[in-house]
Amino acid sequence: MTTRELLLDARSAMGALALASGRERSAALRAMAARLRSECGAILAANAEDLEAAKATVAPVMLDRLRLDEARVEAMAAGVEAVADLPDPLDRVLSETTRPNGLVIRQVSVPMGLIAIIYESRPNVTSDAAALALKSGSACVLRGGKEAFRSNNAIVNALKQGLEDAGLPGALVALVQDTSRASATELMRATGLVDLLIPRGGAGLIRACVENAAVPVIQTGTGICHIYVDKAADLSMALDIVDNAKTSRPSVCNAAEVCLVHRDAAPEFLPRLHDRLVTRRAAQGLAPVQLRLDEAAAALIPGTPAGPDDFDTEFLDYILAVAVVDSLEAATDHIARHSTGHSEAIVTADEAAAAAFTRRVDSAAVYVNASTRFTDGGEFGLGCEMGISTQKLHARGPMGLEQLTSYKYIILGSGQIR
Repeated sequence: MTTRELLLDARSAMGALALASGRERSAALRAMAARLRSECGAILAANAEDLEAAKATVAPVMLDRLRLDEARVEAMAAGVEAVADLPDPLDRVLSETTRPNGLVIRQVSVPMGLIAIIYESRPNVTSDAAALALKSGSACVLRGGKEAFRSNNAIVNALKQGLEDAGLPGALVALVQDTSRASATELMRATGLVDLLIPRGGAGLIRACVENAAVPVIQTGTGICHIYVDKAADLSMALDIVDNAKTSRPSVCNAAEVCLVHRDAAPEFLPRLHDRLVTRRAAQGLAPVQLRLDEAAAALIPGTPAGPDDFDTEFLDYILAVAVVDSLEAATDHIARHSTGHSEAIVTADEAAAAAFTRRVDSAAVYVNASTRFTDGGEFGLGCEMGISTQKLHARGPMGLEQLTSYKYIILGSGQIR
């Protein structure tokens, strides 16, 4: 089936979805979760084929984004059920006013419509996106990367079966079968069919969508995330936070890519950072973090001299750019120049410094004494998420159910004329 035919079928199926109650949509999600569990064997077999094919072309750290196992499939199913259990985001009265002429004007939440998602590598996005779209009353057309096509196809087949088990059209969730650039461009240009396009992936994909889309698009994902270790930081806490933010899962967008250290803290903190991320990890048989150091940091610890692009790179690997700064203001100025607006953190015991940092840093998520790895729909209590919006219009930060709805005005009259 062509991409256009998938879009037309999905729009046609939206009529049935519009008549489904919140309870019926949640029941459909639970049926989809049940099918993910029952089809786990087929999903893992497809994923094994994807992994084998990707070994020659995908970096080992990125293979982790592609890999599924029974625990991850169970987590996908549990994520779908978690969305089913969330309050219905539709038909909420957001505001209501009564005009002097007696008109009652209500602002009511409604579905976005048909959501297209272009994404790379991560099969769990498939079930997350489908669950959020369906719960919020929308259909979704998914276009994954070629490296995950078999996995995505098996997951979508299970989700379609779940929808049909619940009496809803399987066409409400569709996977584009063409993984070439042409299909991505077709989704970007599908005016009148696609109501919202969400890209999830690297900087190149997001830039291509923002620059070329003729349909509404939300910019997501690219994360050059910073941690600033203030002069008043608890250095043991800072080590734990930087270690977690860099090494717990370096291939995701909320992993830290840059560590900024106040000049007063650097002589003690940087040797401890090198010991923690390089020496001790190597001794434990773990991948050591490559530290790319500015001139001041290189005077204190061994590492690789930072190149001109290292503070503007989303490494998605065991690499961390490190710089020494003279003040909090210098740290926030550095972040303003180099950040992608995703997530930044300060480690400090100084409440005034924390307040200044949160005011000065203009990113979707700003942390005080916590790892950037918490920027996630589940961690924020939103269930799963469609992506992390790094823009300011319509949605910002983790995009859960509320961010996937629009609204309309319903006006109740008694014969008023103007």
